[in-house]
Amino acid sequence: MDGLQVPPSLIPAQRHELLLKVLAAQRIASCAALAEALNVSESTIRRDLEILEKQGLIERTRGGAILNERIRYEAEYVQRAQRMIEEKRLIGRAAAALVEPGDVVFANSGTTTEQVLRHIRGVPNVTVFTNNTSVISDGYDADYELVLLGGSYLPLSKAVVGPLTSSNLSQVYATKTFIGVEGISLRYGCTVSTFPEAEIIRIMIEHTQGPVIIVTDHTKWGAVSNHLIARLEQVDKVVTDRGLDANARMALISRSIEVIIAS
Repeated sequence: MDGLQVPPSLIPAQRHELLLKVLAAQRIASCAALAEALNVSESTIRRDLEILEKQGLIERTRGGAILNERIRYEAEYVQRAQRMIEEKRLIGRAAAALVEPGDVVFANSGTTTEQVLRHIRGVPNVTVFTNNTSVISDGYDADYELVLLGGSYLPLSKAVVGPLTSSNLSQVYATKTFIGVEGISLRYGCTVSTFPEAEIIRIMIEHTQGPVIIVTDHTKWGAVSNHLIARLEQVDKVVTDRGLDANARMALISRSIEVIIAS
């Protein structure tokens, strides 16, 4: 937080503006660090954070706060695939290790769930139902029974969606579901940017008899997209990378969510 110029006396509106600037730069910060940066008491910072949270601008965490970053559009699949490549590969491998013999698996579209599906190897009697068409590209040879759901094709996200997809899913129950998200937040839960995809994911979760597993890199923490797919109470595990903040990890664990750090 070096370089922050703090006037000697601040009114609340000025403090709030500076707090948002600090969080925009740091994305997550402790109350102690914010109090030091603004030269005020931690009790003052906590009151300010409570106000900003009510305005939907930040989310308070254990001992600090995180900026709510709203995602306003869906990036093209090829662009998303180029971000956090190594982290997604490690997450995919760690998540795939959770698949057991005889599992029936749901997986939604997305670059991280693609990595999960590409790392399932050598597990007998596994069936995967997915709307993620990327798994059949580049001559991919699945080491399990792969059922590609029918539906309307969305080239932007390489997914199939719509009434046919929903109808297919409604006839199946999974033992595990792997979900990639565009945002995960303590207050707003797990979100994605498109309504058709959100509908499919919600059906996947409703038809899962075992754990619901979120696979996401740490940059999605605190981000909020347009459509809710699951409250945190519906999530059993989160598989992520080592970049996840320790406070974020503890916040998830406090909600009885197992956090698996891929390495």
